[in-house]
Amino acid sequence: MALDTANKTEIIKQYQRTEGDTGSSEVQIALLSTRIAALTEHLKVFKKDHSSRLGLLKLVGQRRRLMRYLKRTNRAVYNKLVTDLGIRDNI
Repeated sequence: MALDTANKTEIIKQYQRTEGDTGSSEVQIALLSTRIAALTEHLKVFKKDHSSRLGLLKLVGQRRRLMRYLKRTNRAVYNKLVTDLGIRDNI
């Protein structure tokens, strides 16, 4: 479930630290969250799509690791990102 270019650039512009920043933790977490949401909706329709379910679990694990890093390094940005994206704070 790849994101289209327009949606991806909009997310990057919203969460980037400086101009041209595409790899910061905030941007990566936001992009992963949108991919996770899209895959979740896909799996609600196609319940037996186990390969997509495995991909979803990998994305959730990657986002969890990034969130753990961000919480450890910059707590204020982490709290803002959790409230903006509507992610549970269980790390």
